[in-house]
Amino acid sequence: MRAGRLSLWESLRIGLIKGLKVFFFYLAVLCLFRAAFLGGLHSYLGPQTGAGDILTALWRGARLSMQTAGALTLVSFLPALFLRFFSPKLARRVLLLLNGPLLLGLSILFVASFPFYRQFHANFNQMLFTGMNDDLTALFFTMVQQYNLPLRLLGAAVLTAVLWYFLRALHDAPCPLAHFFGEDWATRVLERFRPQLRRSLRLLGHGALLGLCYLVVRLSIFGGSLDWQTAVDWENAGVTRDELLNEAILDYPQAIWRASELNRRMLACNGLDFTTEDIRLLAAQLAHRAPNSNNLDDYLTKTAEGASIERPKHVFVILSESLANWPLLEKYRDIPIAEDLRALLAEEDTDYCPTFLPNGASTVSAVTGVVTGFADANLYLTTMPESFEASYPTAAAPAFHRLGYDTSFFYAGPATWERVGAFTKAQGFDHFISRGDFGDVPGSVWGAEDEVFFDQVRSRIDDSKPSFNVLLSASNHSPYDVDVEAKGFDKEAVRQALPKEHQGDEELLRELGHYWYAQRELSRFVRQVKERFPESIILIVGDHADRYHIEKQPNTYERYGIPFILTGAGIHKGILPQTSAGSQIDIVPTLIELIAPQGFQYESVGRSLMRGNDRGVNYGFWITRDAIGKADTAPFVPEGLEGGEPPVIDDQAMQDYINAVRSISWWRPKYGPILDEAILEEKGR
Repeated sequence: MRAGRLSLWESLRIGLIKGLKVFFFYLAVLCLFRAAFLGGLHSYLGPQTGAGDILTALWRGARLSMQTAGALTLVSFLPALFLRFFSPKLARRVLLLLNGPLLLGLSILFVASFPFYRQFHANFNQMLFTGMNDDLTALFFTMVQQYNLPLRLLGAAVLTAVLWYFLRALHDAPCPLAHFFGEDWATRVLERFRPQLRRSLRLLGHGALLGLCYLVVRLSIFGGSLDWQTAVDWENAGVTRDELLNEAILDYPQAIWRASELNRRMLACNGLDFTTEDIRLLAAQLAHRAPNSNNLDDYLTKTAEGASIERPKHVFVILSESLANWPLLEKYRDIPIAEDLRALLAEEDTDYCPTFLPNGASTVSAVTGVVTGFADANLYLTTMPESFEASYPTAAAPAFHRLGYDTSFFYAGPATWERVGAFTKAQGFDHFISRGDFGDVPGSVWGAEDEVFFDQVRSRIDDSKPSFNVLLSASNHSPYDVDVEAKGFDKEAVRQALPKEHQGDEELLRELGHYWYAQRELSRFVRQVKERFPESIILIVGDHADRYHIEKQPNTYERYGIPFILTGAGIHKGILPQTSAGSQIDIVPTLIELIAPQGFQYESVGRSLMRGNDRGVNYGFWITRDAIGKADTAPFVPEGLEGGEPPVIDDQAMQDYINAVRSISWWRPKYGPILDEAILEEKGR
């Protein structure tokens, strides 16, 4: 090797050390910006927010910022590392040069974040994108006049210079561990030891450097965690009860990424391809009336036939995470994971519809189906501006308001997930309560454990006034990290009940244990509600199925079906017709027809199971009492629920029903009540 030329390993070693310095520098900057953001906006903290909440936000934010710091580091690290093999001086210049614009961008975002939050009460969000459609000249002068844009830009420039100076100093400063990570530290520290020992210690230093780099890479990939099960990302970050803290957890690049993703989802809401004449005819057919109106709401308006039970004081709708219907089927009775639900189904004040579909393949579809009453129609309702302007006429909360109920939405997870807090409030719910309101409680990345969640809900029910409550649980969800055996799950009994080929599947046993835990806590909550609030009814459905099954290839019914369980005051066996079937858009119409007085008017796309609804549809399937099939085949291919000969269905009637539900659920939330082709041209399809 020529004099002055570093070996490949030595160049790599120095490059890795420089890269680690840049990573920890960015992590420190992001954490300092977060602390300054909270300090500058501390007056926005809620009165109940304590030091523990702030520390939680700072710690969770630091974990999330490891991902951001890793991404920012890569921008300069990879080019500089490559150049270091040829010219260390050039590598240094390139590294410092590339970090200049990054630091300037962070500085501008930092100084802009304060007025942005004061204006929108949020970290950077979709307004960054929707604002591009505004008058940009007016926006510019507004920022100059109202927000002192020149002064703020000057401040950002000064801050950039300071940060760049510190980065340069850190880059050039000797690393305290450089000798340990290097090739000659053993020689300098332990010159008197034998050469073999020096070589061993040198290898130890090399291994420590590579190990630290590996750890930093994993923490960067998984947001402050070592695997995806416990990773922090922008969708699950907000776990505190304070809105400012939840927003501060996101550093500025993460907030912009959130805005970009939500905007992308919104732009993907391009809906379906129906003409207004198609929709008019389909809506009229669904409403059993003449197609003589251009107002879609005329076809959605229904009149209650009269209550079937005495008006309950409290109504609960429970969306139980991944509560599939297949464990309740007779063929799986001997597998002891659903005993509590089976006992509930056997009670005289309980009825059950076994042919029910979720609104979509994910939890957010279940939420939108129940909250708005619309079917899944390629619209991401929780991101659409129209969803936040006013509640839809088909929304659940306003209808129950008119029936005299106070309305609440309870969620075991963070309020920031899918904007569920803001979305449900915009759709008329009086109260939104989520994990951030529960304090420091056990749970996973997705939410509080079910027993804690249901206890929190029960403790917040005010018996002095009627209430309508929607509950969304979270425990029966990957990473399936509840210690279900400690909570009483008899894993060995379930193992012995499984087919022999599945008895060694520990992952399946863990999943089945979470189903057992979810249905046990759900059933316990139902019993406690009946005891404490006897004038109540409870409706239980899964938010979706299709997560795990004993069979590797279950049939369509077992894979996608969810239970529909109605229990409580006035409910009895047979209150649901034997022909009933449906999906989650039929939940609210069923409850209204169950309790509303005769003549009560409401709007809905779905239909009441109490009044003969015998079919359900969703994003990809349809179901009746004796058949199920895919919704995107022509003609339909019915499958029997339990195998055997495929039943016969009225193909055209089912197709018309599917098209009516989808077309209405596309047009009404996106374009409003009036059926006019000119609206498509004005708003764009």
